[in-house]
Amino acid sequence: MKYNISNILTLLRIIVIPVIVICIYLKNPVYGWLGFVLFCIASITDYFDGYIARIRNEITNFGTFLDPIADKLLVAAVILILTSKEVIADWETIPALIILLREIAVSGLREYLAGIKVSVPASRISKIKTSIQLIALALLILIESGVSIIPILLIGKLALWIAGILTLYTGYDYLKSGLRHF
Repeated sequence: MKYNISNILTLLRIIVIPVIVICIYLKNPVYGWLGFVLFCIASITDYFDGYIARIRNEITNFGTFLDPIADKLLVAAVILILTSKEVIADWETIPALIILLREIAVSGLREYLAGIKVSVPASRISKIKTSIQLIALALLILIESGVSIIPILLIGKLALWIAGILTLYTGYDYLKSGLRHF
């Protein structure tokens, strides 16, 4: 395994997940803000690890393998802890579940396609979906800090629904692309 800046960023994204989860769990304004900041930093590294790998010509098999796993672990962990804290509750569990199920299905599809040497790159809409999803989760984490000046909960839940709808669309898009190879 080659350690470069991109791979280190990806590993750090995985390492910080338990800290984010603990900060959300503690339901204290200071920890809520810390969880929010750490989640935002982890989300930003999702963009920069790939960007840095490309511009420095340091794309590795390890990074290609680990980056999508790190993304899915971060999103899944935050969705699960926010659901357990009932920040995501009632009807909002539907888009959260759609996001989780799509991530599992697309991972399986990508693994199958990789086995037959077919690559399905992330679409532009998929990248937009990821951005909205990360913004939604960041706002919902911020609820744990006690911020109530603006309707953060409403905006976060609305963004979660938008991400859920885009998740259905991009999941269908991946499935449609993958079915040609079955």
